[in-house]
Amino acid sequence: MDRELRWYDYITINLYIFGISFAAGSITPLLLPYLVALFVPEELKNTYLATIRVVSLAVAMLIQPVAGLLSDRSTHRLGRRRPFIIGSAVVNILFLGLVAASPLFVGSALDETLAPVLSVSVAYVVLMAGLMLLQVSSNTGQAAVQGLIPDLVPVHQRGRASGVKAVMELVPSIPLILVGALVGQGKIWLTTGLIMGVFLVTMLVTVLGVHEEPQEEPPPRAIGGLVLRLVALTAIFVSATRVGVWLVSYSGSVLAGQGAEVMMQVAVVGLAGLLGMAGSIFVGVYLGARVGIGARASEQTSFIWWVVNRLLFLAAVGSIQGFALYYLRDVLLLPDAERWTGVLLAFVAIFLIASALGGGYLSDRLGRRRLVALSAVVAAAGTFLLLLAGDITLVIVAGSIIGLGAGTFMATNWALGTDLVPPEEAGRYLGISNLAGAGAGIVGAGIGGPMADFFNALEPGLGYLVIFGLYGMLFLLSAVALTQVKTPARGMGPA
Repeated sequence: MDRELRWYDYITINLYIFGISFAAGSITPLLLPYLVALFVPEELKNTYLATIRVVSLAVAMLIQPVAGLLSDRSTHRLGRRRPFIIGSAVVNILFLGLVAASPLFVGSALDETLAPVLSVSVAYVVLMAGLMLLQVSSNTGQAAVQGLIPDLVPVHQRGRASGVKAVMELVPSIPLILVGALVGQGKIWLTTGLIMGVFLVTMLVTVLGVHEEPQEEPPPRAIGGLVLRLVALTAIFVSATRVGVWLVSYSGSVLAGQGAEVMMQVAVVGLAGLLGMAGSIFVGVYLGARVGIGARASEQTSFIWWVVNRLLFLAAVGSIQGFALYYLRDVLLLPDAERWTGVLLAFVAIFLIASALGGGYLSDRLGRRRLVALSAVVAAAGTFLLLLAGDITLVIVAGSIIGLGAGTFMATNWALGTDLVPPEEAGRYLGISNLAGAGAGIVGAGIGGPMADFFNALEPGLGYLVIFGLYGMLFLLSAVALTQVKTPARGMGPA
């Protein structure tokens, strides 16, 4: 795309991201924890929440790069990306209906028959199936829409376009006040109906507002081997994180068997958790991305370290968000925790949006890496302040500081990534970067959830403080990983 973008082009290119983000923001921190708590034992809700997120996100990790690869090769008359966006929105609506129907199975005849065999409620199984299918359809659309920036935006405008993309990812947090109130009142069908409507409207605006030239011929490279590489990539990463879970479980069981004091268990199991999270990220991404990229991996070292940096940061911020409802309910003992979670996320969104817009603009002029590193330090400071919070006011202050860092990161880090990917394979490479998007929940929640239940059993509420402390450390490690990312010549501004 040679012409300069107009202001509304930034919006139409990115608006379907709003729909995806509104769905994720409604489901991950609000709807999913609420439903899981209805279906499973109270003392194991963090573990069951972690399980359902790991399984569904493993699906996302595989589907998004495959869908990106397929959209790279599309010769459809509507263009490479738009047909996938249309199909994604339509199928999303169907699978959201399955998620909404899951409470109908609680106490049903089918539940009474199968629950003893499955060792879990049928409603929980239906919820998991709905989320897995939703990950397939949603990530198909996400892979396509995020390919529009490298396809259509000139390099010198990508910081601003990425800033608007970040806003579309963050603005949906403001109406979560309404979603939190609806979920707290048990209005599941109304909540999912709202998400369905947002998917439909944002899809239509993007599809009608974006102009793509059809691709006459697909890239000559066969896709069979690439898909197998992506399957192997997913298996490697998930296996690495399971080793991290085992490390935490083993260290915890040994200390518990020896009757170790609580602070000793916090120190040892906490360190095991940090090693498990960071180690699975470094090993999983490094090996997984090399398998996914193939022979060109040695040429893409900066891209791989960019994914590591992104995953460390997103694992921290996404997991804090994912456990926020249980934290407010179990630590601050708020009776209407769903509503307060929505309020918290809305306040945080204000700081996210402002810093995302400013970060995207500044990254075009000052350089990506400096702002990405600063964002990690700011987010870490907010997280450590959260450990001292004794009331909702200080939680909101700490969350807002995290929001400042996260908003800057979301805009600036993505702009850096679009500079690093090969333009002719942007869909596949940005799909591979979903190691960071999907992998964040697999690492942060997959390891953090069981840790929270382990420490909460020792002392109520302790588990959330331990895992939040670990997430603060992940923010700092993300800045360390950034030192291995080399700014390409076509990137704008200094490193």
